[in-house]
Amino acid sequence: MRDFLPEDVLRRKYVVGIVEDVYRSYGFDPLETPAMERLDTLLGKYGEEGDQLIFRVMKRGEKLGRMLKNSPQEDNLADSGLRYDLTVPLARVAAEYQAELPRVFKRYQIQPVYRADRPARGRFREFYQCDLDIVGSTGLTVELEVLSAAAELLQKLGFSSDDFSLRLNHRGILQGLMSVCGIPSGKEEQALVAIDKLDKIGDQGVRAELLERGFDAESISGLLSVFSGELESNEQVAARLRARLKEHEGGLDALSDLEWILDMSESCPAGGCLRLDPALARGLSYYTGAIFEVEMNDFGVSAGGGGRYDDLIGMFSGRKIPACGFSLGLERIILLMQEKNMFPEDMAGKSELMVTLFSEETMPASLDLTHRLRGEGFRVDLYPEPGKYGKQFKYAEQRGIRYVVLQGPGEIDKGVMVLKDLKSGSQQEISLDEDFKALEL
Repeated sequence: MRDFLPEDVLRRKYVVGIVEDVYRSYGFDPLETPAMERLDTLLGKYGEEGDQLIFRVMKRGEKLGRMLKNSPQEDNLADSGLRYDLTVPLARVAAEYQAELPRVFKRYQIQPVYRADRPARGRFREFYQCDLDIVGSTGLTVELEVLSAAAELLQKLGFSSDDFSLRLNHRGILQGLMSVCGIPSGKEEQALVAIDKLDKIGDQGVRAELLERGFDAESISGLLSVFSGELESNEQVAARLRARLKEHEGGLDALSDLEWILDMSESCPAGGCLRLDPALARGLSYYTGAIFEVEMNDFGVSAGGGGRYDDLIGMFSGRKIPACGFSLGLERIILLMQEKNMFPEDMAGKSELMVTLFSEETMPASLDLTHRLRGEGFRVDLYPEPGKYGKQFKYAEQRGIRYVVLQGPGEIDKGVMVLKDLKSGSQQEISLDEDFKALEL
């Protein structure tokens, strides 16, 4: 959990501004939920490893005192937790307010989430997610819209189609592959947890974990053989999967859905970015259909992901409500953009000008000029006290302000100001009668 200095905040606001513009252009409305949820709302939604990363919040007050005396077990001391993601809170909201929400609810949410994880490069205990979800429709255009928004967002941030891929798979395909490879019924989720680590620990690591979990060697070999091989086109991957799943109707139906998405995406921003990948598992247990993940090609890291989860809201509502969504990791994106020098030099929010103070006598004129410039739409800093110009220029440079305004007694008498470019050293005299909106900085 970190502090954010001004430059950090400006970068974050820059990215969030683009995220919101794209999400709203797709018709999504904003939603916010509390940082804390009931513990029974959170548990059982993220798989065995995810549940271990939930920050539990201890009960408070007199009740806690009695419990500490009688039963020190941790499970009895917590009845709520910090949210692990933004999807489960959405599911609770969709169930709780279903009478007040439209039949098809399109929402985006940009808020911090919390995980009791070990911090690492690009991995934090408090981090922001930028989610968008569509609740209430089983149509495959939902997946297409979500994937298109994800692709367009990355493109608007400045990433090219060569910088990222949208990996695409389906839980039905994974279940079909496990069935034809002899993975026992009821142990699919355990296998998925291990498969989801293929890109982190490799074939041998996954094989060792599956053996430790009690799977037989033949089933493991059959399953891993599906995920090995040279890089193939989407058509080649689909053909190989169709051959493997020829006896599994559910797996073939899932593959047909993905082929439809691939065909329809050609006219959308996601066209050319989608990569059919049978090794993609996504360990969260609430996914029921298509799943996807953003892979940043040059960095070998994921920047977000999502999928369809048609049963999650039903856990809260008592009836099946379909849903599909995508989550972008804000911290990971900012880190990648910094490494690629993708942020503009003058991010919105930074001061564009600084007005200097020559003396106590010239202060009224400088204050008047400062407010006039702000009224014309400029972001203006005012140096707080009269002093030598060199000291004031140094302050402006420390703040990343390129242009300073000089107005001493001579300029006031002439009815002008001097605009100095600290980068080039050039300066120009500008009449106070001019329209400041025409200033080119």
